[in-house]
Amino acid sequence: MPEHGHTPSEIAERIGSPPGRGVLRDAVYGAIDGAVTTFAIVAGVAGAGLSPFIVVALGIANVLADGFSMAAANYSGTKAERDNVRRIRMIEERHIQDYPEGERLEVKEIFAKMGLSDQALDQATEAVTQDRETWIALMMQGEYGLGGVDPHPTKSAATTFLSFLCAGVVPLAPFILGLEKAFLTSAVMTAATFFVIGALKSFWSIIPWWRSAVETLLIGGIAAGIAYFVGTLFEARSTAV
Repeated sequence: MPEHGHTPSEIAERIGSPPGRGVLRDAVYGAIDGAVTTFAIVAGVAGAGLSPFIVVALGIANVLADGFSMAAANYSGTKAERDNVRRIRMIEERHIQDYPEGERLEVKEIFAKMGLSDQALDQATEAVTQDRETWIALMMQGEYGLGGVDPHPTKSAATTFLSFLCAGVVPLAPFILGLEKAFLTSAVMTAATFFVIGALKSFWSIIPWWRSAVETLLIGGIAAGIAYFVGTLFEARSTAV
C-alpha cells in the first residue's frame, strides 16, 4: 500500500496544505533529555549516598525547572527561526520589486539546476515570475532551502515540556512510591524508557527499530554512568572528610 493517495483531490489537498516539519524532533528531544537529566540527578544523588527524600526533591525540581527551561529555549529558538524566515521573505520581496531582472536570472538558475534547459527553461521562468507569491516561494526554497510552512514556537515548546515531564517522572517513580531497591528499579525503568523512545523513533526513520532503540539506550546509559561516577566521587570525598 502507498503511504498516501494519488487521486487528483488527494494530491491537491496534500500539496495545498503541507504539514511542515511537525513536532517529532521536539518530542524526541524533550523525552530523551527528560529521562537523561532526571536519572542523572537520581544517579548522582544515589551515588553520593544521600537520602531518597533528597532524590525526589531534586528530581521534581529538575523536571519542572529544567523542563520549563528547555521549553522556553525551544520556543525562543523556534521563534527566532520563524522570524529569520520572515526576514528573508522581506528581502526577496524587496529584491523582486527593485531588481526584477536579477531575480529572474536567479529563478532561471534554480530551474537550470533542476535539469531544465532551452525553451522549457524560459517557459518555466516566465510562468513562475508572472505570480508574485509563487515567485517568492520558489526563491525561498531554491535560494535559501526554506520551506513554505513557518514553524510553530508555542506548539514546539509545549511538546518539549510535556515530553520532558512524562519521561522525566519515570526515574523518580520508584523513590516516590518508596520501593525497595529504588535505585536499581529506577535504573531498569529508565533504561526501558530509553529503549522504548528509540524504538518509537524508528517509525519515522529508515533504520531498524532495534538499532534505533539500542542507540538511544547507549546515549542515555553513558550520560547516566557519567553522573553516577561523579556522585561516587562526592561520596568518597564526604567519607574522607
